[in-house]
Amino acid sequence: MDIKETTNSGLKRAYTVTIPASEIDARVSGEIKKIAPQVRMPGFRPGKVPANLVRKMHGEQIHAQAMNDTIRESVDQLMKDKELRPAMQPRIELGEGYGEGKDAELTVELEILPQIEAPDTDGLALERLTVPVDESQVDEALERIAGQNKSYKDAAKTKKAADGDQLIIDFVGKLDGVEFEGGKAEDAPLVLGSGTFIPGFEEQLKGVKTGDEKTITVTFPEDYQAQHLAGKDAEFDITVKQVKVETEGKVDDEFAKNLGLESLDKLKELLRGQLEQETAGLTRTQMKRQLLDKLAAGHDFPVPEGMVDAEFQQIWQQLEQEAARAEDPEAEMKEIESERDDYRRIAERRVRLGLLLSEIGQSNNVQVSNQEMQMLVQQAAQQYRAEDRERFVQYVQSEPMAAAQLRAPLYEDKVVDFLFDKAEITDREVTREELEAAIEADEQEAEAAKTKAPAKKKAAPKKKAADGETADKGSEKPADKKAPAKKPAAKKAKPASEGDKTSDEKAPAKKTPAKKAAAKKAPAKKS
Repeated sequence: MDIKETTNSGLKRAYTVTIPASEIDARVSGEIKKIAPQVRMPGFRPGKVPANLVRKMHGEQIHAQAMNDTIRESVDQLMKDKELRPAMQPRIELGEGYGEGKDAELTVELEILPQIEAPDTDGLALERLTVPVDESQVDEALERIAGQNKSYKDAAKTKKAADGDQLIIDFVGKLDGVEFEGGKAEDAPLVLGSGTFIPGFEEQLKGVKTGDEKTITVTFPEDYQAQHLAGKDAEFDITVKQVKVETEGKVDDEFAKNLGLESLDKLKELLRGQLEQETAGLTRTQMKRQLLDKLAAGHDFPVPEGMVDAEFQQIWQQLEQEAARAEDPEAEMKEIESERDDYRRIAERRVRLGLLLSEIGQSNNVQVSNQEMQMLVQQAAQQYRAEDRERFVQYVQSEPMAAAQLRAPLYEDKVVDFLFDKAEITDREVTREELEAAIEADEQEAEAAKTKAPAKKKAAPKKKAADGETADKGSEKPADKKAPAKKPAAKKAKPASEGDKTSDEKAPAKKTPAKKAAAKKAPAKKS
């Protein structure tokens, strides 16, 4: 095998690899000799078929396999001899005009990972903003749960329904007198004034009484999720089976028991723990942004363009999907296009930080154990139908890139935790609002830094609902009914802050080529 370097520029490398015909022919002959004893041919005893006839029968297939194996081994040897660390899969081409009996000439092009000097992690200083959870916050969460778990009792048959009352209804929707799919439900609960159903639906039911039958006409919104209904006028035949009025609920032990807990104290304890977990997550986010900003400020090494391209394309793909769901997709996409360079810089920064964290982890022997990896695989398998889970596990075990994709977020978290343990941390107690404002300020500073312009003024971040709300068991919305529910407004896509997004962040989600492969081979996720 003869190797000639043709490109050595920055992180780009290219080589011409010549494989002698004699080497390829020797491999083919070896394969023929290996399979000959198993070949059966009329007129010959088993194992006695001449090699030339075996070559004639199976030569093309054997030669193709031999070439694949030779190319793979030659590229592996190239990487070893030149001590190359490819950033992504090398691009390999077999020269034109190759035929059996000729030398094979390969062109191998790749980008290598940069040489990164592991940073000194001593003396790293971080500020941790902590939010104590007091009783008033627990009480607020409790009130929200109580509000979501309202109870109703049957009203008198003469009672006329008003805002706040609950109706139990059957309905059948029709377009031009013909019933349409998904427009029918029985015993559907509806609280008047809740805005659960499409505009005009609830308003026309005010004043109805138990036992009433009524036909209403409504117009589906233009952006309704079911395209065959969007913008269409529809009639709904409605039977009011019961008008109910809200009962005065007490937040006591009985209320907690209805939610599956032993007592009110246990419910408060659960809420307190959830609030503490939520604020701890915000604290970690703010600390991680500090950490990544400090790392990014001290390192500016070149990164492989191919990795940046792949990262940028995944960001861009998600932004296009977000824009398509916006109220004005064309205007949204125009705004995103104006920020293309910013997103490119975000992709470059993500790649650089990912490589840097990987280097820190390797230098300090940070590892993901086999047990942790098995847990990751099992957790990911739960996203699939029961009959496909074992196939998914086998797929991950056989595809190193798919396994690496699962491993990456946990590995990064472990590196971040390692750095937190090494850092000198100063605690400062703040309110939740101050913590959210600090995170928002970090985003603005990151945008100002990347564009070298004054920070853009942003809307204040929306408060997340308290985790305690997940205890809701009696939601008023008939989520499982095929009711004409109102379509939620699409979220507006916006630039993600560079300072806090690496491989495990959620928006825009990172998606490496391994995910593309997984999409082709892995079992389909359950819907």
